[in-house]
Amino acid sequence: MNAVVRVQNLWKEIGGRWILRDVSFEVMEGEIFSIIGASGSGKTSITKHIVGLWKPTKGKVYVFGKDMESLSSAEIDDLRKDIGYVFQEGALFDSLRVWENVGFYFLEHTNMDERSVREIAKEKLRLVNLGEEVLNLMPSELSGGMKKRVSIARAIATDPKLIIYDEPTSGLDPITSRVIDRLIVDLRERTKTTAIVVTHDMMSAFSISDRILVLRRGEVVDIGTPEEILRSRDPFVREFVSEVREILAGQNKAL
Repeated sequence: MNAVVRVQNLWKEIGGRWILRDVSFEVMEGEIFSIIGASGSGKTSITKHIVGLWKPTKGKVYVFGKDMESLSSAEIDDLRKDIGYVFQEGALFDSLRVWENVGFYFLEHTNMDERSVREIAKEKLRLVNLGEEVLNLMPSELSGGMKKRVSIARAIATDPKLIIYDEPTSGLDPITSRVIDRLIVDLRERTKTTAIVVTHDMMSAFSISDRILVLRRGEVVDIGTPEEILRSRDPFVREFVSEVREILAGQNKAL
């Protein structure tokens, strides 16, 4: 199995403060890899390096085997075609209809006609369980869960190899959050993509992930399967996941 992302001894300093400290991990092809930690722990800072928005102060970041720091701006733009990004707040364009949001890349960067773009939008919306009736709606006419699904449809519009989800269940009620969880897993199966999920939603991380990375103040505390993280002997990790452990224990008793 190949590593889609490889981070080696990544350090990042901003304004005299170390945001990331000696971070190393790999994300393997086809897996759902979640990054969890308290606010300000450096989760989003890692994804900024992966998509080439930031360069390391020290260390290396490889995406699809390419050293991100050695790439030109044009090469980074080309590589990003293979990376879908789902923003925390959805980041839909309020002035564009749903199909235009989903097909935004093709409208802006290709000469593809509108009919073809609409067909692509229709296909991707089907993958996130939305029908043709939403094609001409404006974002303001959508529920929070629908907005999130449209943003996911936009992220997969170019058939990326890697999808990065930034807080995919943020702002959603528990039932809708679990719907999004199932969608992330379903998309991995149907599109054969790799997923990196940055999340505060502990139940989400432990229900969808193949492996989980735990961050604390810019440092990796632990990496492992959900079961391994739940059994961790590290005091910080044990405290951080204590609520999840109690919920899962209660569910098992109920069964």
